[in-house]
Amino acid sequence: MSASTDTSKLRRAARLMMTRRYLYWLIAAIIAALIYYAWGQVTRTRGAQKVSFRPAEEACDTSGSLRYCVYRDRRGTNGDVVYHMHGRNLDERIWNDDTYMTALVQSEWQRRPELPPTVVTVSYGSTWLLTPKGKKPDSGLLDDLMARLPAIEAKIGRPRRRLLVGESMGGLNVLIAGLSYPSRFAKVAALCPGVYSISPFASLSTIRATMQRTGANPKIVFGVWMMARRYAANDAEWQRVSPLALIKRAGPAYPALYLSNGLYDAYGNFEGSQQLVEMARRRGVTTQWHPLYGGHCATDVASLAAFLSS
Repeated sequence: MSASTDTSKLRRAARLMMTRRYLYWLIAAIIAALIYYAWGQVTRTRGAQKVSFRPAEEACDTSGSLRYCVYRDRRGTNGDVVYHMHGRNLDERIWNDDTYMTALVQSEWQRRPELPPTVVTVSYGSTWLLTPKGKKPDSGLLDDLMARLPAIEAKIGRPRRRLLVGESMGGLNVLIAGLSYPSRFAKVAALCPGVYSISPFASLSTIRATMQRTGANPKIVFGVWMMARRYAANDAEWQRVSPLALIKRAGPAYPALYLSNGLYDAYGNFEGSQQLVEMARRRGVTTQWHPLYGGHCATDVASLAAFLSS
């Protein structure tokens, strides 16, 4: 047998061993993936805690690009109208969702002897920001909303008082609407509102320092940064809707405010909300502040329901 034949056999044997080694690793990876998938199936959440309540009567309609639904408690209503502005990726039909915070509010109302307000949920889509008309094509929703309210109220009846409530993105929107048109609203409840102590047009180093100080999630902050720049072209336009700028012209006749925020809000909104509360109180605005030990949109439902129905 020649030396070349021996060398060829050795090479084939080596290749076979390497092939078997890769095959073993492949089989091991497949088994690990199957175990991981099986564990995920065994431990996945299979349900949701639902709220026990009587859903309000619902009637939905559109007005231009605005979609809205009117909700009335089956016992009757007290003459007030609460405009609800939802959080990101929700819609105008969220009020009767039996797994959401709004169902808890209704459940709380139904335990009370007094009648609750009519609720009108409004939406321009999954993501939107109320701004006056500016340089950005998507701006102008604040003007549009305020122009459409009279037509909505012509259908549902003129309210005794107008109130606002919103969470997260909606929390920012109700502050913008209520502080921009204070004579039109009696109360504003902003839950975990997107209020920041800095502008989205601040320097990168300032934004980075704010994230570190507040514990905000960088991915979330980047998303908020992108959304703000979709509706405002520059810092001057942003200051037209920043609650911390709007509150500087407030006085005792402004709408009563209710603000709440979780200490460990991953959006980093606790700091800005607390600053807004302090500024509002210095300006003489009637203000309730509910700092909560929790994350984004942790809500004290009992006090919120009382604020909206009293």
